[in-house]
Formats: sequence, C-alpha cells, structure tokens
Amino acid sequence: MKHTGDYFRNSTVARLEPLVMYIDMNSYFASCEQQRHPELRGKPLGVLTYDGPNAAVIAASVEAKRMGVKTGMRLGDCRVLCPDMITITTHPAWYRQIHVDIMNILRSYCDDVIPKSIDEAVCNFHSYTLVYKDLTSLAYQIKADIAAKYDYLKCSIGIAPNSFLAKVGTELQKPDGLVIITPDNIDEHLAKMKLQDLPGIASANEQRLRKSGINSPLEMRHSSAAVLRKVFGGVVGEYWHRRLNFGEVDMYNRAENRTMSATRTLSRRQSQDRQQLESMLIALCTRLEQRMVKGGLFCKEVTFAIRYRDGTKWEAAVKMPDPVQDANELRGYIQERIAHFESGRSPGCLFNPGTTNLTVVVQSFVKDSVMQYSLFDNRLKKDVLRKVVYEIKDMYDQKNIVRRGNELFSPFVMKDAIGFGSVKDMIVKDGQVKNKHLLEDDEAPGEPRKIVIRRREPPPLPKDADEVYYEYAGPDYNDVDNYHTSD
Repeated sequence: MKHTGDYFRNSTVARLEPLVMYIDMNSYFASCEQQRHPELRGKPLGVLTYDGPNAAVIAASVEAKRMGVKTGMRLGDCRVLCPDMITITTHPAWYRQIHVDIMNILRSYCDDVIPKSIDEAVCNFHSYTLVYKDLTSLAYQIKADIAAKYDYLKCSIGIAPNSFLAKVGTELQKPDGLVIITPDNIDEHLAKMKLQDLPGIASANEQRLRKSGINSPLEMRHSSAAVLRKVFGGVVGEYWHRRLNFGEVDMYNRAENRTMSATRTLSRRQSQDRQQLESMLIALCTRLEQRMVKGGLFCKEVTFAIRYRDGTKWEAAVKMPDPVQDANELRGYIQERIAHFESGRSPGCLFNPGTTNLTVVVQSFVKDSVMQYSLFDNRLKKDVLRKVVYEIKDMYDQKNIVRRGNELFSPFVMKDAIGFGSVKDMIVKDGQVKNKHLLEDDEAPGEPRKIVIRRREPPPLPKDADEVYYEYAGPDYNDVDNYHTSD
C-alpha cells in the first residue's frame, strides 16, 4: 500500500490507538561484530574507536553489560568489572550496511519509516489499519526477517500511540523485547519507572521536577500542562505533557539536512604534529564536501571549533559571500580566521599540542538546482568538475581512488567514524543509497582493525613494561602475537 502524503507529522490531538512502532537494535555495534565473527558470540565484547588503555567503550555486548560494563566507560574501569572482556576497534562501514538492510526490511512493511539513529527507527502505521490487523504479530515477523538476514542481531520493539511512548516501550524489556503501551496500561508501566528512565530526562531535569514535587514518571504524567510549563520554562513543558498523554510532538522527517558536521578527537601523537592537525582539517572539510556533493547542496556558513585538554575552546563562524561546496574554499575561510586570530600572537598558538578535538560545521544550505553564477568567473566549471570526480569514484566503488593534491600529505589521517547524524545520507531512493561512500571501508593500508583478548596468566615482565595482551588474528586482521599498550 503506497501513499503520497506525509503522515509523519506532529499533532495536538491525542491519538489513543497503539499504531506507532519503535525498533531499537540491542547492543548494536557489538552485535554487528559478533555477527561478522561467530567466534566472538556469547563472549563479553567491548567496541572501541581506537586501541589503547585510555580508550572509551562506545558499545558493549549483552554479555559485557551483564558484568556491569556500560557505554562510555574507560577501558581500565571495564577491565575491573570484566577482566575477560574482549575488545575490538570499530568497523563503521559494516554497521552502516546493516542499518541500510534493516531499514529496507522495515520499508517493506511501511512507507512511513524514519531512522532516528544508526540503530533506531520509528514506523507509523496509522495509514495501514486495513492492511495489518495485529501489530504484535507484525512485530514478531519483523524480528524474524532481521534474524533471517542477520541471525545474531536482536531488537527491542515498542508499540504505542505516539513515538515517544513507543521508544519508552523499547527500554522496558531488553534484549529482544516487545512491549505495547496503551491508555489502559500506561500508568502500570510508568509506576515501575524512575524519572531518569524516561528518554530525555537527565539529572538536571530530574532536579527541576523534584523541586516542584514531581518524583516519578507517573506523577509527571498526571501533572497539568501548566505545571510542566513552569517546571521546564515554557513550551518544552507543554511538549512533555503531550508526550505522556498520547500527543505527538516528536514525529517529523526532515529529509534535508539543516546542518552538517564533521568532528574528530585527536590522539596525543597527532596533536604533537602540526602537519597532522592541518591534515585533519583538510580531511574534515573533504568529508563535508563529499556529503554536500551527494546531497546537491552548497553552504553559506561554516563554523570551526578547537577544543583543548584544559577544557578551553576556540571557535570562529564565517558567513561566506557566495555559497561554497569545495573543501579547499572551506579550508581557506577557516585559515583566514586562524591567521587573523594569531596575528600579534605566537604562530601556531591555536594548533598546539594541547589540541584534543577539531570540528567543522556547515549550514544555511542552497540547492545546486537554484545556484546562481556570475558571468565573470569559472565557478560553474569547477562545480561541474567536482561532481564528475565523485561520479568517477562511484564508478569504481572506491572513494579513495581519486585524491587531490592537498589530501596526499596524510591521506588516512582521519579514521572513519560511525556518524550517528549521517543516517539521512544513507536513505535509499530508487534502490540506491544516497551516499554510497558511507558503505565503503576507509582503512589505511597496513593498519588492520584489532581484536584483543587479555591473557589470563600473562608472562613475567620487567617492572617498567606495559601490560601485555594476546591479539587474536581473525579473518580481517594481521597475525601479530603480542601487543604492548602505550599511551
């Protein structure tokens, strides 16, 4: 059943039928690795962005979570809770491919599908009441379809009258859960929850609520809109009242990006080398160029930010006279601001060894279909040539096959990142992923990913030696016997 209207819209009218389904993949990145490497199944696994003793675990397997490991914990703290935890560095292209496959499964049942993140999506079945009589059986069928494609992946599904409560349903039963929230049972579910169990309620919001005498989600639901407006300081409180009383305020689908950003955290070794910092800026601008070319967009504003180890930050925003898509032009505007700030100060005071993070954000987009060019410059030719270059990359299914001169100094300085905000770039249209480069591996030659298993009984070491790990050589990895950690 196809439709042409936009049924995914917010509404002030409460809808009481549970016709919204939220799908949340369980322990997604870790499960993706266990799917790819069956020998890791059933074992505690932590996924790291880089391999080192100070790395943070960005995802933990179900087995590791049972031992107390949580997302965001430092590796050393995880080892205390789970000494036998295996670690593996990320494989973003693999996670994105599975995301696309799962979205295709969902879209086979419903046109109204919004990816909320790389591991979450919401489906609206309000226009399918004559097609599906029982969403419970449909939810089990979706689980079966995912298992048929990827047998180790599990998901929790929530069904409710709006997307927020459906999301709450996914949190109530993990892993592999299925919870239906209706007007008849919502109070029963909320009575078992704490304020911070609600998505979007953290410690600051909890304190605001408690100061107003609201100590539980159930009390929050039965508070008036006026009280919640006072607690949250305006319309946000109105939104919370609607969420908990079956109104829809979170259902929108901005098919077009309002902003695009590229950010990376730097290792100590990278921050010591100014050339590495310069190369990272080039890489960030190039990544945004790629996304804008694929989206048919030009930007009129760019913001650049640097963070340092002492917690300070430097930021500059530029409004450009003409819409820009080219990475060199973006970099040029940023370097002008850097040079202006450093004039009269010590050269290199911004790109210094204390740098921990670089971020570039572009916004105020103009579509390529409405771009206006001057008769007296050759920007049109440059823009057409840039598009052709990316088409050549597409032809050979390799985004790194064509590189410009300014990318050759350190071509693999920017490790591929998962990109939670890039799910819009993976929307499938006419059978094609919008930005297929996101599905291609972007690893530097000679730098394979690593699976590291800690030795149960490490051999004797000198007192000043680092901790030793046994490195498992899986099908995607180099065969290295021992790995010595270092900062």
